Amino acid sequence: MLEILMAGGPAMIPILICSAVALAIILERFWSLRRKAVIPPELGQQVLSWARTRKLDPKHIDALRETSPLGELLAAALMVRNRPREVIKERVEDTGRHVVHQLERFLNTLGTIALISPLLGLLGTVFGMISMFFAVMVSGVGDPLKMAGGIGEALVCTASGLCVAIPAYFFHRYFRGKVNELVIDMEKQVIALTDELSFAADTPAQRVAG
Repeated sequence: MLEILMAGGPAMIPILICSAVALAIILERFWSLRRKAVIPPELGQQVLSWARTRKLDPKHIDALRETSPLGELLAAALMVRNRPREVIKERVEDTGRHVVHQLERFLNTLGTIALISPLLGLLGTVFGMISMFFAVMVSGVGDPLKMAGGIGEALVCTASGLCVAIPAYFFHRYFRGKVNELVIDMEKQVIALTDELSFAADTPAQRVAG
């Protein structure tokens, strides 16, 4: 296997670097985008219970913010719980952009690797063809071994670039879809909390207090 990779020539170096980076990103995203890490079970119901029983001291909210991306969104809503619904919604949207950015971390890099890996393979192919033509110029067409070396370099680089690009593109699309799914589920729980906070603000007790 090592001999095959070495036969690909200098263009194999960036291709191998891209493969290592892509593998690291894929493993890291699998770990970071676990559902229980992003949306802990029962967290939404627990926060709704806090809102109903008014157990919303700053320590609870600070601890909630550190638990998960969902906790960060819910904490953002609770920080302005006594404000109008529009203000709560705006605060959640501002925090949500930060949360989505964190969930999509490294995905642009993975997409870039999926894009450039075939180009690197093509570059290696060009290098291989150039080597073959130089061999023909020096030795003529009577030395098939030198021609085979250039053709082998071209084919190895092309295959290696595709072997990196195809999984990188697949997982890029997979993680994008997973992030969208998680964001939709978080939105549902934030909407439920916002409805609860708005309902609490409209109770007679709140009106008298106002």
